Amino acid sequence: MRVEEHLCVKCRGGKGLCRLTYCPVIVSNIVKDLSLRIGSEVYGSSPPSVFVGRYGYPYVRVGPATPPELGDTYLYDTPELWLKYTLNDVLNFRYSLIRGTYITTINNVNDRYVRDLQELTLTLRPVDIEMKFEKPPKPKVLLDEYLPPQGPSAPLKSLRICSNPVSDKRVEKVFYDTDLKAFEGVVRLYKDGVPVSVIQRLLSVGGLGSKNFRRLVPTRWSITAVDAIVSQYILKHIRNYQPVNTYLLFIRSFMDNLFIGILAPRMWSFEWMEAWFPGSTWNRFGGDVEVEGDYEGFKGRSEYPDIGGCYYAARLASTEALLRMRRQATVILWREIYEGFNIPIGVWFVRENLRAMFNDKPKTFTSINEVLNYLRSNKITRVPLDVWIKKSRLINILLHQEVLDRFTRW
Repeated sequence: MRVEEHLCVKCRGGKGLCRLTYCPVIVSNIVKDLSLRIGSEVYGSSPPSVFVGRYGYPYVRVGPATPPELGDTYLYDTPELWLKYTLNDVLNFRYSLIRGTYITTINNVNDRYVRDLQELTLTLRPVDIEMKFEKPPKPKVLLDEYLPPQGPSAPLKSLRICSNPVSDKRVEKVFYDTDLKAFEGVVRLYKDGVPVSVIQRLLSVGGLGSKNFRRLVPTRWSITAVDAIVSQYILKHIRNYQPVNTYLLFIRSFMDNLFIGILAPRMWSFEWMEAWFPGSTWNRFGGDVEVEGDYEGFKGRSEYPDIGGCYYAARLASTEALLRMRRQATVILWREIYEGFNIPIGVWFVRENLRAMFNDKPKTFTSINEVLNYLRSNKITRVPLDVWIKKSRLINILLHQEVLDRFTRW
C-alpha cells in the first residue's frame, strides 16, 4: 500500500490519514535513531527478554534483549498488556530492544550464556544487563506472523548481569524440578497464574522438561507450543461440562480488525477462520479477499493446522472463556483483516484480542439462523455473510443440525 506524500505533511503521525494502523515515518525514524545511539555495547534494563531463532536448526541464534535505558521495562516483553497502547507505541518499545546473539546447539542448555538467559527468565521483573557486541547492531528489525516485533541485533561478544535478579518462586520451583515433563511444567505454571508469555520464554531457553530432555526451543515454536499445551489441558476439563444454554455472539473491532465469536449449544468443536483484504499483511498485492481456516471436532486434531499459530492462540482464548463459564460449546471464530493492517506483529494480537472479546457481554439467540440474520441485517461483516457461511464447515454442520432438529419435532 503506497502512502501519498501530501498525506504525511497534513497528518504528521497524528491523524491516521493514510488509514494504516501505525505511522511508517515514525517507526522508520525509531530504528534510524537507535542505530545512531547504539555503538558496540549497550547497558539497560532487560524486561527480561530472550530470543531463540530457528534458522539453521539444530544450530540456533540465542541471546537476551534490552533497551538502552534503565528502569521499569517490564511492559516491553509482556504482550498481555499491549492492547492498552497504540501500534506505534508497541513498535516503539519493541524496536528499542537491542538483541545480542550467538550460535549454539539446541542441546547445549548448560552453556554459560544459556545459563545466564535461564537466570533472566526466572524473574518477572527487569534485570540490568550489559552487552558488548562484535560489531554495532544494524538498523534492521524482524517482523514475523508468530513473534512480537524484534529490534536490531548484533553478534554477542560478552554478557554481564549487573543487578541481582529476584526469582519468581513459582517459576523457580518448576525450573529446578528436573523430573517434571515439559507438558506438566507448562500446565503447573499456568495453573499457578504465571503469564503465558513468561512460560513461553522459559520453554524457549530449555528451562522446562525432565533433565535429559531439556532443549533450546526457537521462540516462534515455543509460543505456539504453550498455546497448544494449555488449551489442550483446559479441554480435558470443559469436555465434561454441559453445553452453553443458548447461542452466544461476541463482536470486537480493534485496529482495522474485526473479530466475531459464535458459541453454539453443542459439544466441543472449534473453527478459526481469517479473511485477508487486499492491502493487508498477507494479501498485499491481491485483488480479492482471501478466506482460509481450520477446524477440529470433539476429540481435537492430530495435525498442525495449515492456518498457523493463530489457531492455537485463538483456541486458548476460547477454552479460557469456556472454563470460566464451566460450559462447553461449538466455537466458531471469524477474523477480518482490513487494508490498514499491513504489518505482521505476532499471534499475541489474536490471543489478547479474543481474551478481551470474551470478557465483553455477548448477545444471545435461540438458533444459528437468528445469529446469522443479526449479522446480515446489521451488516457487521465486510465479507459477504454468504461467503463466510459457504467457507465455514461448522456453520454448515449447525445449519444442518437445526434442520434435523425441526424435522424430529414434527
